[in-house]
Amino acid sequence: MSQSADKVIDHEMLFREPEYQTMLANKKEFEFNHADDKIKSIVEWTKTEDYKQKNFARDSLAVNPAKACQPLGAVYVANGFAKTLSFVHGSQGCVAYYRSHFSRHFKEPTSCVSSSMTEDAAVFGGLNNMVDGLANAYSLYKPDMIAVSTTCMAEVIGDDVDAFIKTSKQKGSIPEEFDVPFAHTPAFVGSHITGYDNALMGVLRHFWDGKAKTTEPLVRVPDDSINFIGGFDGFVVGNMKEIRRIFDLFGVKVNIICDPSGNWNTPTDGEFRMYAGGTTKEEVIAALHAKATIVFQEFCCEKTSKFIAEHGQEVVVLNAPVGVAGTDKFLMEISRLTGKPIPAQLEKERGELVDAMADSQAHLHGKRYALYGDPDQMLGYAAFLMELGAEPSHVLSTNGGKEWEVKMNELFASSPYGAGCKAYPKRDLWHLRSLLFTEPVDFMIGNTYGKFLERDTKTPLVRMVFPIFDRHHYHRYPTWGYEGGMRVLVMLLDEFFEALDGNTMEIAKTDYSYDIIR
Repeated sequence: MSQSADKVIDHEMLFREPEYQTMLANKKEFEFNHADDKIKSIVEWTKTEDYKQKNFARDSLAVNPAKACQPLGAVYVANGFAKTLSFVHGSQGCVAYYRSHFSRHFKEPTSCVSSSMTEDAAVFGGLNNMVDGLANAYSLYKPDMIAVSTTCMAEVIGDDVDAFIKTSKQKGSIPEEFDVPFAHTPAFVGSHITGYDNALMGVLRHFWDGKAKTTEPLVRVPDDSINFIGGFDGFVVGNMKEIRRIFDLFGVKVNIICDPSGNWNTPTDGEFRMYAGGTTKEEVIAALHAKATIVFQEFCCEKTSKFIAEHGQEVVVLNAPVGVAGTDKFLMEISRLTGKPIPAQLEKERGELVDAMADSQAHLHGKRYALYGDPDQMLGYAAFLMELGAEPSHVLSTNGGKEWEVKMNELFASSPYGAGCKAYPKRDLWHLRSLLFTEPVDFMIGNTYGKFLERDTKTPLVRMVFPIFDRHHYHRYPTWGYEGGMRVLVMLLDEFFEALDGNTMEIAKTDYSYDIIR
């Protein structure tokens, strides 16, 4: 064997060993074993305009959609509340996916339990699973709150989660007064941002509207505090620090509703923390009385924003602001709501970002980008690209709809750099592959799954969208605010210079531009 206890070979080199090469060659005997020239001709056809037209005509198949399912968003929400355990009513396999997805992105353990529904529960219903599951979760993990969401299996058979929770309390699984907010999050419709929305509204409704009709609804007594909701954000560790810093500079009391940044940024100091940080129940209750709520992701929080507005608050909705104009609008809204001037420190940081953009704009000016990801994030990134003089040529959002497309077109129309740019709602990464071959761009902005498009189309990828599995610690840095804009600018420039160096390395042929100074 190539590998032994005395000779451990990393996987990068292991499968290049002769025995593995022979094994892979022999494997073709058990496959379709099409001729290499036939495979090559089909691959080349998939790069053509003819194939693109057929690709965009499909309506019953998704290939690599740029989204995840609802319960993933619900698990995100549960991790954003203090000493709260996420409980997914469904199968264990689904929950393993949610835990691993977050753990691979944040490089931190993600707590989440399941009611472990199997075939019998699919036939007879999952009540017994809920009764036993809540009892075990309460006894073993000692949370202050359990947030329940659902998967496909529970939704297809129509399990009544509200009734199941109440029955569990009657049977003594958990105390009658124990808080168990819930949300229906069927994975076969919507996406992770829909699940985020449903789960967050479920928590607010639980506390504000009488705990599933078991107590009297709270009565709002307005005060001068401000709520903030960030939405589903893969950069939450860095961004929440930045948001808190900005409000602190204003001297404004802010209630951040759903803050999982502590759970996904625990220190290594000899103590395991199953629960770290998060919005407390007292803060959720206090949030009802706030003067206004600032929501950073309009399309991620549609139901929640409407729910809050119906309870008498002003709701300020933004689209994941990135860069100068987006941050300007955010700060001016804080100033308007509180009557406080924008702090001098933030004015200074604005000038520093503008200076950095001026220093580097010649490199990014006129560069064409393809972007894919959540609808609000695409609006934020596209706006910043146009501030830099770059062109967001293809902007794709699998979980974006008609309203998002209209808003993207309005954004394109606001700048000369938006001319010829197009939004693609409800499209997937296989659609984007056709676009990259028939209408090439200089760079892509997306998540880890774009590396296969990078390999196929040779379009360099900037990883700025959840999930990011093959790079480490990006989530620790902000993308919001002027400081976040600086970080995004550096990431764009780094990829540009890497590509430039890669294209100018050949000695005596292209290295005339392999410069020390850029």
